[in-house]
Formats: sequence, C-alpha cells, structure tokens
Amino acid sequence: MEQTQSQQSIHTRFLRREPPRCHVIFHNDDVTTMDFVVMLLERIFRKTRADAEELMMKVHTEGQAIVGTYPLDIAHSKASLAIKLARAEGFPLQITVEEV
Repeated sequence: MEQTQSQQSIHTRFLRREPPRCHVIFHNDDVTTMDFVVMLLERIFRKTRADAEELMMKVHTEGQAIVGTYPLDIAHSKASLAIKLARAEGFPLQITVEEV
C-alpha cells in the first residue's frame, strides 16, 4: 500500500496550453510597391498569387489587412523576416502582430 501512495505522489500533471494565436497585419504606405507586397505574401506567407493580389489590394484600399493568423512565435518570425526583406529593399513597410 505504501508503494502505491508514493507512486501517486510522484506523478505530476502538466497542462499543455496552445501558444496564443496572433494576426499578422500589413499596413499601407506610399512607398512599398504592390509587386513587393505580393512577393512577400507568396514567399513568406505561402499565399497563392490570386490570394496575395487580393490581400495586397485590401491593404491598398482599406489601409491594412490581416495576412495570416499563426502561433505567437511563428507570427513574429514571419513578420520579422518580411520587415527585414523590406528594409533591405529600402521599403518602409509596417507590419504588426496582434494577439487574437
């Protein structure tokens, strides 16, 4: 009986929580080209050409658009990479990450 009680006290329950989900949002500016935005959406965010063009137009006409929803670390990684590529090309593209 003592062995069973000690074994039960050793077992600890770990609660696994999903990481928070976050929206990646592109913001419109007057410098970043539409073609560059489409390229980022295709390469980094894995959008089809048609989806990328539709999102780019939404950013252009509405001022911003959610381009994807990902776990926190992936959202930040994708946003950081896109900003790094934009800066390397001289574009001031603004991208934010917001928790859902």
